[in-house]
Amino acid sequence: MAESITITDNRTGESLEVPILNGGVAASEWSKLLPGVWFYDPGFMSTAVCESAITYLDGEAGVLRYRGYPIEQLAEHSTYLEVAYLLLNGELPDTAQFDDWRREVTMHTFIHENVRKRFLDGFHYDAHPMGMLVSAVAALSTFYLDAKDIFDPLSRAKQITRLIAKMPTLAAAAHRFSVGMPFVYPDNSLDFASNFLSMMWKVAEPRFEADPALARALDILFILHADHEQNCSTTAMRVVGSAHADPYSACAAACAALYGPRHGGANEAVIRMLTEIGNLDNVPAFVEGVKAGNGRLQGFGHRVYKSYDPRAKIIKRTADQVFAVTGKNPLLDIALKLEEIALSDDYFVSRKLYPNVDFYSGLIYQAMGFPLEMFPVLFAIPRTAGWLAHWQELLDQDSRIARPRQLYVGTDEREYVPVERR
Repeated sequence: MAESITITDNRTGESLEVPILNGGVAASEWSKLLPGVWFYDPGFMSTAVCESAITYLDGEAGVLRYRGYPIEQLAEHSTYLEVAYLLLNGELPDTAQFDDWRREVTMHTFIHENVRKRFLDGFHYDAHPMGMLVSAVAALSTFYLDAKDIFDPLSRAKQITRLIAKMPTLAAAAHRFSVGMPFVYPDNSLDFASNFLSMMWKVAEPRFEADPALARALDILFILHADHEQNCSTTAMRVVGSAHADPYSACAAACAALYGPRHGGANEAVIRMLTEIGNLDNVPAFVEGVKAGNGRLQGFGHRVYKSYDPRAKIIKRTADQVFAVTGKNPLLDIALKLEEIALSDDYFVSRKLYPNVDFYSGLIYQAMGFPLEMFPVLFAIPRTAGWLAHWQELLDQDSRIARPRQLYVGTDEREYVPVERR
């Protein structure tokens, strides 16, 4: 017997049975009984805006899967480029498919010289790297006019490849500009993560050799950040994409959402919090202050997860491998003590405030030499694959243009008064 709910309009006594499908009820069914009555749901806390087959997330159980594959298995055995292929195509590639995919991405890592010389070089000397990235991604739509052919399969595939390939190049270019260093061209003999590290850190050596442990750690972080269901930036991608904008414009909108400190700046907030605490002796007092309402425990709790974020467990293990190369981040001991106290305190446990992905990722990025302003940029690089997977999915679904309703709470009708009588 199919699951269902029954709604009754107490004003009229009329009732309607609505089936529960895939854990949801259709708003169109609700409207049959209650036309003109809208769900009031700020932040879409209880509203499913789409059907998607890309990422499964169970916040209560702490489960995250890409296309059915547990994130733990992908982080241990896969690579970011393979995961990007999985998100976009629904299946893991075989050897031939992966070789073709990797070759395609590698061939598109270079950016047009005018993007660098005339566009990026036009920013003010202290421009934020993420602001530069948002603008540069949007500007790419003017370089690839075929991007507007969003229903041409070949054109669509080409834009997807271009965006995934060029995002690290643009990100590194934004950093180099912000610190006054010359642009480094991609080295297509390197793997995806190593190539990005080369563009970031190369100085005068003929070939940059990234430490394999650091390159692998970065690749794992890219896997963990590749998609996360209907978060703010992914929703921005889908909303703009529903207007049939080209993928560069939609992706720029997603980057802009990620630029916000409540989304892409969470790991930076963790670093600032740990720096403010200063040393181990100050941790207990800081925790008591948070409980008293003074300050916030950054990196704990999540809009979706009500148990330990599965990505945080993986990152914590990855941190050990990174620190073995870079030396221990001086803030790590504070972080470990903070986690220990918080996880043993009923105040935080009862509120289901467990470490999330941002709690340790910032420590890793900082240990690897990335400045704080690059943290949201590092987020955007891997999330591009997830954004594009959702963009592609909504087009294949022929989704309607996004147009949410509102509850009007303004003034009733009134007559215009000439200025001299006001």
